[in-house]
Amino acid sequence: MGKAKTARQMERHLKGIANHYRIEILLYISAHEGVTLDEIIEAIKANEKTLGEHTRRLQQAGLINKRYRGKFVEHSLSPYGKTAVNFLKLFQHI
Repeated sequence: MGKAKTARQMERHLKGIANHYRIEILLYISAHEGVTLDEIIEAIKANEKTLGEHTRRLQQAGLINKRYRGKFVEHSLSPYGKTAVNFLKLFQHI
């Protein structure tokens, strides 16, 4: 186990998941690694600008990675994102 995170560092990650769209996005990416924004929009059925902003915030929070492939952007979970998804799945069934 690495160095313990400060309260501020933990806050950054927790605020990153503090929205129902962001939770849906994280869960979807965990099941479909390398998914594009268009695929996320299709699956979640929400506005493109809304989901684009939420994926941007998830990346800023360090929860997802974006990889540019030509005109497409593939989304994957970061190590922190994988931990967050594990927490969300556990929390979902309590």
